[in-house]
This record gives sequence, C-alpha cells and structure tokens, in this order.
Amino acid sequence: MRLGILGAADIAFRRFLPALRKCPNITYAGVASRTPEKAARFLETYGGQFYPSYDALLADRSIDAVYVPLPPALHYAWGKKALDAGKHLFLEKPFTISAEQTKALIAAAQERDLMVYENYAFVHHAQLAKIKGMIADGTLGELRLLRAGFGFPKRSEGDFRFCKALGGGALLDCGGYPLRLALELLGDTAQVVHSTLAQPENYEVDLYGSAVLANEDGLCMQAAFGMDNAYQCQLEVWGSKMLLIAPRIFTAGAEFRPSLILRSSVDEQRMELEADDQFLHAIKFFASGTLDKGIRGQTMRNIARQAELTSGIRHN
Repeated sequence: MRLGILGAADIAFRRFLPALRKCPNITYAGVASRTPEKAARFLETYGGQFYPSYDALLADRSIDAVYVPLPPALHYAWGKKALDAGKHLFLEKPFTISAEQTKALIAAAQERDLMVYENYAFVHHAQLAKIKGMIADGTLGELRLLRAGFGFPKRSEGDFRFCKALGGGALLDCGGYPLRLALELLGDTAQVVHSTLAQPENYEVDLYGSAVLANEDGLCMQAAFGMDNAYQCQLEVWGSKMLLIAPRIFTAGAEFRPSLILRSSVDEQRMELEADDQFLHAIKFFASGTLDKGIRGQTMRNIARQAELTSGIRHN
C-alpha cells in the first residue's frame, strides 16, 4: 500500500512518519503542502515526493491511502475528496466537526468499500489491554466508578484550537480522548447523562468541560477535559478491592514506559510496563482494515458512536 500525507503537520513529522517507517507493507509516497518550506523538512528526513497541492496528491493513482492531519474543520471536505478519489482514509481526530459530517463520510466510505479511521491511537497501546485484563479477571473487584481527564496549559493565541472556523475548542480537541475511552470501558451502550462546557468571555470556542457518562448496567465515568488547565492525562478505575491509576493513558510515546498504580486499603504498588508504539499499532490496524470488512464495519460503528457522544455533550 502506498500512502500520502495531506498537509505538512508537525504530528505527521514527529509521530506518524516514524511509526510508518516500521510498517513493512506500507510505502510513504510523499506529502502535499501549500507551503514548500514546510514540506522541505519532510523530504530531507523521510524522502518521498512533494505535491504542490492536495488535489495533486489525490490525483496520483499510485497512492492507495491518505493520512489527513489538517485542522478539524477541513476533515470533511478533504476526507470526502480522498474517498471520491478511491483512497482509504486515515483521519486525525476528531473525525469531523459534527455528527452529520461524520455520518456522510462513513456513508461515502461504505459506498466505495473503503477503510476510514479516526486516530485515537491510545486504544491500541498495550497498557489499555493490560487494564482491561485486570478488570476482566477481578483484580480490582466489582467496578464502582471510572474517572478520566485530559487537559493541558493554554497554547499561543494563534493556535488553531482557539479558532471556531477551523474546528477549535476543547471538546473536539482533547474532550474526544475520554469519550473514546468511555466507549472502550463502558461499552457501546455508553450515553451522556450530564455535561458542561465553558466558553469564557472573549473566546469563540469552549476552553474546558466535563461530563458524566453511564452504560446500561449503571457503571459511570466522570470525564473532564480542557486546554487552559494544568496537565493531566489520567485514568482511574475504582473497584471494590483496589483503585487503579494510569497516569499517562492517552499520550504515551513510543519510547515511554508507562506505569500503573494499584492502591488498596493497606498498601500501594507500582506496576512498570514496557514501552509500546501506539501510532505503529494504529497504522497496522488501519492497514488491516483495508483488507478486512469486519474491521471496517466495527471501526465505522466506533466512529459513529464517538460522534454521537460528542454531540451529546454539545447539546446536553
């Protein structure tokens, strides 16, 4: 499979391409950018072809798939063009800026029998599989409550996250992480019970928010997010026997060794885990979905449910 990149984004340079290099069955074709200076470092470091426009890359029939790390408001238009050009679609999160756009892109992919993926790579990290195993085997006892938070300090005022026209806002940027985690741990019946979004005066987007989600069994997750916050990237699983804390659940880099804290009424232990490359696993999963209709179908259902939960918070 030959893959091209629409946009010379920093995340493509720092996280996506180093992982892509490790995939033996995927060839990096090149990068499209309206700014040649931004593309220059891609060519110097990773090689590939330079495309002077996004349309030029999509017109290249030798390219089978595209990675789109553009600002969220551009995901639908360029995602639709990629699908219309017969390319499998790997979109950075969020998939689109609305449930309606998401449904339309999924329908287009289904019509053309193409794979689409929303890049919440953390779901493929080995630490989440370890946590799920400890929940399933009863190590933590019966689950009482889940808590998840993802937030970071304020970026520069020119950052796209503060621009409504580009699809900014805390809910779309960092709020999607705990929502995607809720689908993993609460299951497909997860629903938004209560939510808040804060948009301070003189800002055109929300800067922070919180939500309570619950599944059909009554298990709840308290989720919080923000982009004017002290840094947090944590999951807590509170059971009848133990409390599990994962302090770096969403953004563990390929060389980072995460740890899990297990706390009971009598002691506390720290479980050190091996480093794992969640971007590499995400790319491999995407590639497998281009060949497997079952993976494609489940992935589309997850993307649709993610959009529904996001909409639930926005309109609660």
